[in-house]
Amino acid sequence: MIYKCPGQDQKNITAEILKCSKCGYEKEIFSDEIKSKCPKCQSISSREVLPTCIDWCKYAKECVGGEAYDIYARNKTLLLKDKLTKELEGYFGRDIKRINHAQKVLDYAEKLLRKEGGDWRIVVPAAILHDVGIKIAEQKYGSSAGHLQEKEGPEVARKILLKLGFKKDEIEKICLIISHHHSPGKIKSRNFDIILDADWLVNLKDEIVDEDKLAKIIDKVFVTKTAKEIAKTVYLQKKEE
Repeated sequence: MIYKCPGQDQKNITAEILKCSKCGYEKEIFSDEIKSKCPKCQSISSREVLPTCIDWCKYAKECVGGEAYDIYARNKTLLLKDKLTKELEGYFGRDIKRINHAQKVLDYAEKLLRKEGGDWRIVVPAAILHDVGIKIAEQKYGSSAGHLQEKEGPEVARKILLKLGFKKDEIEKICLIISHHHSPGKIKSRNFDIILDADWLVNLKDEIVDEDKLAKIIDKVFVTKTAKEIAKTVYLQKKEE
């Protein structure tokens, strides 16, 4: 039996002062909150989040409840998103094309997560890092072929994820997606489907075909209902206009 965690007791919640990162206004924030909107300039500021029992305890989800756990995981992942993006930018350097591609895939992945579900803690890092293998593949083999990206990407991603404090099981799941992100059907999971669909939503613009063929491609390659709807809106309606 899981007893109520003392950290959930309202009497143990404390208040502290959070300074707005944009205008410097000082606002009260409670210990069970991660971010807060500044009443002066309306920007969002986040406080530094130290590891809690939710991060390491195997009973955390059962203890705090599924909904609360999912919200916590999502918010913490969003805080790490900027750090992951900075690592990606440092890795690719002046290769703006690769950086912009990753950002577009991430934007679509977040849209799919909101509609389709999935684990934010896995999908967001996988979206940002899915193509990191390209750089080494081009250096070693003179090619950016998908199977070479899948071969070289996981080790690069693993180093970044370890640096940012991801758990071992999370790293394995993220790297598994990266090692198969050009191989549809290899992994059966919602997280994998979201990455494939988000990547296709960005890459579909390169398919120069007539509308009938494009409609067939959309029905064939996309797994999630939301991705198909987005693809039809973005690509088919645009052609009609």
